[in-house]
Amino acid sequence: MVLCTFPPPKAEAEAEAPVFDAAVLSLRADIPSQFVWPEEEKPTPDSQEELVVPLIDLGGLISGDAAAVARSVAAACEQHGFFQVVNHGIDAALIEEAHRCMEAFFGMPLLEKQRAQRRPGDSCGYASSFTGRFASRLPWKETLSLRFSPSGDDIVRNYFVTTLGEEFCHLGEVYQKYCEAMNELSLKIMEVLGMSLGVGRRCFRDFFEGNDSIMRLNYYPPCQKPELTLGTGPHCDPTSLTILHQDHVQGLQVFADGHWRTIRPSSNAFVVNIGDTFMALSNARYKSCLHRAVVNNKVPRKSLAFFLCPGNDRLVRPPAELVDLDHPQAYPDFTWPALLEFTQKHYRADMKTLDAFTTWINLRIAATTAATPE
Repeated sequence: MVLCTFPPPKAEAEAEAPVFDAAVLSLRADIPSQFVWPEEEKPTPDSQEELVVPLIDLGGLISGDAAAVARSVAAACEQHGFFQVVNHGIDAALIEEAHRCMEAFFGMPLLEKQRAQRRPGDSCGYASSFTGRFASRLPWKETLSLRFSPSGDDIVRNYFVTTLGEEFCHLGEVYQKYCEAMNELSLKIMEVLGMSLGVGRRCFRDFFEGNDSIMRLNYYPPCQKPELTLGTGPHCDPTSLTILHQDHVQGLQVFADGHWRTIRPSSNAFVVNIGDTFMALSNARYKSCLHRAVVNNKVPRKSLAFFLCPGNDRLVRPPAELVDLDHPQAYPDFTWPALLEFTQKHYRADMKTLDAFTTWINLRIAATTAATPE
């Protein structure tokens, strides 16, 4: 019995995608058609205008002004789901080294990077423009995605050593430390989100203590025709929380109030945004927001993204305090692995991922019920 009516992402076009070799394609003036985006989604000059998002001082949690911090976060999450955090406690030297190691990895020849090639259906490994998943509207980027869990013994470090060899031990150690720092920061932000929603500091922190998260290194090479393509297409993150550190090159754009606007980089701040899974946990009180990345024809752009996700055995269901007659549960219960599988095998993430996933779940439930004898 077929339980899913959604076509796999690869079926969106029949044209075979080219190999994305950044060293070659970044010099080409003729952009392969698979990288050309529809007219209505191409970047426009007005999208370079800045979107000013709230700057949240996490030092207020220590100084005793936690209520003010929670109010600021609530205002941001109700408006568009994006804010920036400062006084976050992350070592600047660690951030700098993480960017340097990213440049070293993506600067290697394609064949060397492909030793960590992402397998079909997996969420981790090296991907050059996701050519294995999509055949049109390809993003102009390379990524290296890493699984992280605080309960795993040096899971990131061991990945580099076992996949790429002992000579990559330093990169593994750097990203292991970076993920551990992001884990602590994300749990601190979850305390603030809990306070802002009136369920207490421990509610979401406890829920995410044993998380199974994803660290992603993003590299956007120069493009000779940046007005034709996108580094990352319009989408809402299916994960719970994204903590992003941009290099000095701007490129992150958010769709707010009917317009695309740019969030300018700041070396001292992390950009934080709500994802679909936390939107479900908040019972739709907080919204995940549509965003994308653009490229340029002069310099590469890099970013470090930590995607906080629930533990695999956690049931995503809003706290009882957020469900009542005026606010019935907006989405069915689900697990993070089920949503991840949906985005990897059945549906290309966009602004309606959670709605499409809900339909998929209901179809599966209906099919299972129909197949069960009375």
